Amino acid sequence: MVQETRASVLYGPKDLRLDIVTLDDPGPTELQIQIKATTLCGSDLHYYKHFRNGDIQVREPLSLGHESAGVVHGVGSQVENFRVGDRVALEVGLPCGECERCGEGRYNICPAIRFRSSAKAFPHAQGTLRDTINHPAAWCHKLPDCASLEVGALLEPLSVAIQATRRAEVTHGGSVLVLGAGAIGLLCAAVCQSIGARHIVIADIQPDRVDFAIKHGFATSEVTIPLKKAHNIDEQMQIARENAALASHKLQIEAGPEAAFDVVFECTGVEACTQAAIYASRPGGMVVIVGMGNPIQTLPISAAALREVDIRGTFRYANTYPTAIELATSQNSGLPDLTQIITHRYHGLAEVERAFEVAGETRDQEGNIVLKVLVEARP
Repeated sequence: MVQETRASVLYGPKDLRLDIVTLDDPGPTELQIQIKATTLCGSDLHYYKHFRNGDIQVREPLSLGHESAGVVHGVGSQVENFRVGDRVALEVGLPCGECERCGEGRYNICPAIRFRSSAKAFPHAQGTLRDTINHPAAWCHKLPDCASLEVGALLEPLSVAIQATRRAEVTHGGSVLVLGAGAIGLLCAAVCQSIGARHIVIADIQPDRVDFAIKHGFATSEVTIPLKKAHNIDEQMQIARENAALASHKLQIEAGPEAAFDVVFECTGVEACTQAAIYASRPGGMVVIVGMGNPIQTLPISAAALREVDIRGTFRYANTYPTAIELATSQNSGLPDLTQIITHRYHGLAEVERAFEVAGETRDQEGNIVLKVLVEARP
């Protein structure tokens, strides 16, 4: 039976409309889910502002949103492990399940993956900023009673951080530098703490963000990076070395004069930070590229090669949701309260546009820091 549901739909740059769309009954292997909580992501913000994300151009009206949790409203005829009323988090990347990458368990880099709220595939996989959607049960994760729906929404960005730390091979007792104290940087730092990394330095150009990280227990030390403008490549590299030295000095105050970073997470996408990440890593260390920024960058490759610094990419996540649920609901003494990164909350699809406007700022009109913005369903 076809029914109607409301959807927030993007028609152009900053052109969001509240539409009524049709929705079929869930298919045999699907759940019908009432979306209750969605946190906004940087990629959604790019689409909202520019109707594109990097080289990916939106080609049809698109619902945004992919960090979501909700309540099961309908169950497909072949689904056995879910019931109406179950609270679930949605894993919204839908791989083909047949290619070599999927066979390896690396379905996040499946060439045919369809990801909700991304315009890469066409027709686009519509996002979760809707009242109700149908989603494959295989990609829904039941939430334990102790997990709130907002925690369920945060499992998606937390999964990004878990994937990054797995790629980094973070170890107990290690030293970590996180460049960028936005939501993903904070979550990377938090996961490193849960693993038992002993020293976690977080750096950003905004002092209020690094202060937030320390105040709320996401890192052990902080660095505010000064803004400097370079006029040529030589100056760029000098500034990168200086920024790396600032972070290393902070670590050495904490851990001793010989201390160096085992792992550096670059969470900004900014070229200067990628350069500094390479200089900041110890010989034999690791740089993990988490931030998605300028696709073409000038890097000090010899500084990496001569010291055998590994540079690894990380993209979304695979096989992380069970770990994320366990971590988010654990009593891990090294883990801060993850919901602290939700700094702003809005209620109902009618407030989605306002939510995006705030998400695009570093501070709100009252001067409060903006990290993660949540859109909740109205009671």
